[in-house]
Amino acid sequence: MSDDAQTRIAEAVRSADVLLFMKGTPLFPQCGFSSRAIAILDHLGVEYATVDVLQDQGIRQGIKQFSDWPTIPQLYVKGEFVGGSDIMMEMYEAGELTELLDGKGVARAQA
Repeated sequence: MSDDAQTRIAEAVRSADVLLFMKGTPLFPQCGFSSRAIAILDHLGVEYATVDVLQDQGIRQGIKQFSDWPTIPQLYVKGEFVGGSDIMMEMYEAGELTELLDGKGVARAQA
């Protein structure tokens, strides 16, 4: 894995309060897990950024090592790795994702 990819991943994680590494884009997710992750974030009404790992092989492989997590999507909140879509769904259903976002002072998107 290249240091360049790790540097770019670290910069991306620092650049947004809520960041989702995903396959595809929010308008055109390229897998069901990414689609579910976007649906959860949209439902919570938070502002978030995304990185399409399909556009960059270095990022696609590097993110798995960066987080020590084998699958995509991956959610980061204020620089902290939260998990993939299954963890997001479990946390969302339990109210824990809302608590985490509120606890970290994540802004809600303006309606």
